[in-house]
Amino acid sequence: MIAADSLPSLVEDIRLWARELGFADAGVAHLDLGEDLAHLHHWLERGDHGGMDYMARDPAQRADPRLLRPGTLSVISLRMDYRAGSLEAARDQLADGNAAYIARYALGRDYHRTMRGRLLKLGKRLDAAIGEHGYRVLTDSAPALEKALARNARLGWIGKNTLLLNRQAGSLFFLGEIYTDLMLPPSASEAVADLCGSCSACLDICPTQAFTAPYRLDARRCISYLTIEHHGAIPEELRPLIGNRIFGCDDCQLVCPWNRYARLSEEPDFAPRHSLDSATLIGLFSWTEDQWLAKTEGMALRRAGYPRWLRNIAVALGNAPHSAATVSALQSRADFDDEFVREHVAWALERQTCRLG
Repeated sequence: MIAADSLPSLVEDIRLWARELGFADAGVAHLDLGEDLAHLHHWLERGDHGGMDYMARDPAQRADPRLLRPGTLSVISLRMDYRAGSLEAARDQLADGNAAYIARYALGRDYHRTMRGRLLKLGKRLDAAIGEHGYRVLTDSAPALEKALARNARLGWIGKNTLLLNRQAGSLFFLGEIYTDLMLPPSASEAVADLCGSCSACLDICPTQAFTAPYRLDARRCISYLTIEHHGAIPEELRPLIGNRIFGCDDCQLVCPWNRYARLSEEPDFAPRHSLDSATLIGLFSWTEDQWLAKTEGMALRRAGYPRWLRNIAVALGNAPHSAATVSALQSRADFDDEFVREHVAWALERQTCRLG
């Protein structure tokens, strides 16, 4: 058993080892998540989770790490930066109606794989230092209130856009956790101050007005939800508002003043693959399923599946400036064997025709 008086120095060692493994920071969270559970219940009662039924399963388990992993006494929360290019380049891509915009986090390797590997290495480093102990690593891979835990670990505050914000790093980072049976002292007793102040830039910029109030997101209107999680048809009234965003959305991050401090990642896994940070809609729409499977191997883009990939690009092509090339690209998929792809292609062709008139 490790001596209690050596635990504070162990926490500092953990932060050092975490940085050596590519994490930007680490902290120890206290496990009081009662208010967060109440917030989750209200969110679910409003139906703001949309079709994400898994969010409604075992909410108590999300709010009590000891239910998720029996024996848990502490949670180590860690963040890893992922910004691979300039925010100005991202804005330029978003402003080009013929370009395909993919959320910056999804341009490289699936972060779940990278983070999980590093978390396991950190767990083994702990084993080597103190002897084998019980722990479990999480990377958005089990029911957990990871933003609340990161806030409790003093890694930042939860902003009006519902993301964790850090004064020195903005919000362009991933989170991961280690649930451990070590009784580690929590990070600083005082919470990180909410520095959003009177700023409402993230609320105002949202193309679909998915923020119904500060700190409250209706996933049913969120472009990230619509292009990744949502199955079936995208509501017609929201399609024109999606613009050229084909997988996820970064608007509330790109406009956030704190992201001027977002740090460039040194992690090669997060570097953009296949020039996806400068791809065109027509170019990506031409990918066959075999090409898509080959090019998205090991990437978060796989979550959408090929038909939804085409569905999303069809919507973006419908919003693109009129051109014969755009119409031709859409017509090439008019008879695709997925009904939702066909329906969205037809909608896009009508939009292109109306724009020509």
